[in-house]
Amino acid sequence: MTRFFYLALGLMLVLTPLLLAQKQKQITDDTIRDQVMVKLANDQDVGGMPIDVDVRQGVATLKGKVRNDKQKSKAEKLAKKVKGVTGVTNQLVISPD
Repeated sequence: MTRFFYLALGLMLVLTPLLLAQKQKQITDDTIRDQVMVKLANDQDVGGMPIDVDVRQGVATLKGKVRNDKQKSKAEKLAKKVKGVTGVTNQLVISPD
């Protein structure tokens, strides 16, 4: 009886992380894009800037215009914080206009 208990416990310990990892992979690029857009829109520094976000296989590409380097860096940092983002390609252009 105790062998069965330890065998079951061991299987649970091995399978649980695998199942959790599989569940995390189910985040779609569209979901990631939406979450990045929300994060950017809600930020006081970059909210309102014309930033387009495209996501392919977890890599977020930022395109558009910002007023300064601080906003460019901030947008990249915010995108990196979104769950499911594996990388960020920052193609934002600084345009003080």
